[in-house]
Amino acid sequence: MEVYLDNSATTRCFDEVAQLMHRIMCEDYGNPSSMHHKGVEAEQYLRYARETLAKLLKVNEKEILFTSGGTESDNIALIGTAMANHRRGRHLITTKIEHPAVLQPMAYLENQGFQVTYLPVDHEGRISLADLERAIRPDTILVSIMHTNNEIGVVEPIAEAGALIKRINPQTLFHVDAVQGFGKFRIYPSKMHVDMLSVSGHKIHGPKGVGFLYIRDGAKVNPIIYGGGQQKGMRSGTENVPGIAGLAKAAEMVYENLDRDMDRMYDLRDMFIRGTRNIDDVRVNGCPGREGAAHIVSLSVRGIRSEVLLHALEERGIYVSAGSACASNKPQTSATLKAIGVERELLDSTIRFSISVFTTTEEIQYTIQALEEVIPMLRRYVRH
Repeated sequence: MEVYLDNSATTRCFDEVAQLMHRIMCEDYGNPSSMHHKGVEAEQYLRYARETLAKLLKVNEKEILFTSGGTESDNIALIGTAMANHRRGRHLITTKIEHPAVLQPMAYLENQGFQVTYLPVDHEGRISLADLERAIRPDTILVSIMHTNNEIGVVEPIAEAGALIKRINPQTLFHVDAVQGFGKFRIYPSKMHVDMLSVSGHKIHGPKGVGFLYIRDGAKVNPIIYGGGQQKGMRSGTENVPGIAGLAKAAEMVYENLDRDMDRMYDLRDMFIRGTRNIDDVRVNGCPGREGAAHIVSLSVRGIRSEVLLHALEERGIYVSAGSACASNKPQTSATLKAIGVERELLDSTIRFSISVFTTTEEIQYTIQALEEVIPMLRRYVRH
């Protein structure tokens, strides 16, 4: 039996998405900048994608900027905002549990002379609005807070944070990395006082290598890629038409039955967490209730290194990950787990399970049974 539980790393494409992309690559393959019929045909796919995504977010079509994915969207939002607004201030705010696509640009900006405040989180991973309020200054030009954490599934109070930011300093721009939240929650940037929102296609059963950045009309953001002037000069380079069309199709499909699918995924998540309670010395990190995301469970298993457990499960056809897939090939300790106070001996003993609309009850039951068998066996093996 094969069980794929690494959906926070990437998801299987919907069949309809793959079919649409194949047609565009093999039949409607024109360059959207070309003035002939093939180019117009390609441009129509871009127009439809903008309309679809804008409608889902309840924003204007011109506020959608297509990118190569979440990492590029985050980089444009952070570096582009900092460079465009540095004369007004050089103070930035983020959290200690952001994705590397936010933390690394922040580190880069610190080297460029910007000052960054890193907000702490509680044991479940949530920021304190009081901490955020104290951190905002007259020279704060940007706040970046993720919607849903990619390792433990905690959901941050985005709407409350947005209202707070705009009340204290209306000129401060608010960026949200929604790579793990889009397609799992209904997100309306205008209502939540969000100026920029990052999304990636391959987290929602769309293709890899494509995403978008919502930029509120009037927000001052500089481009970081220059060239042919596509997308009104904000992101030069020939648009990835098959990817963009596939992204929009996937978004349309995940939101079509969102409430039903999320209820089912919460049920599977709850079943999985209940099943792990019968195993000694296993801890669930983050928020186990429905206040957290439906698709992510972080488990710390005392006495077993995460890589060992990962490969033991792989031998049984179960695919999971040890934290963020973007850093999983590097031997480093999770900043998120450290920030929520996970014990030192558990930091390298944590596995992430992430489900999708394709996950079945039988797969969850099989995984629970595998954990019940594998964990005691591995503990006997590592003891001296």
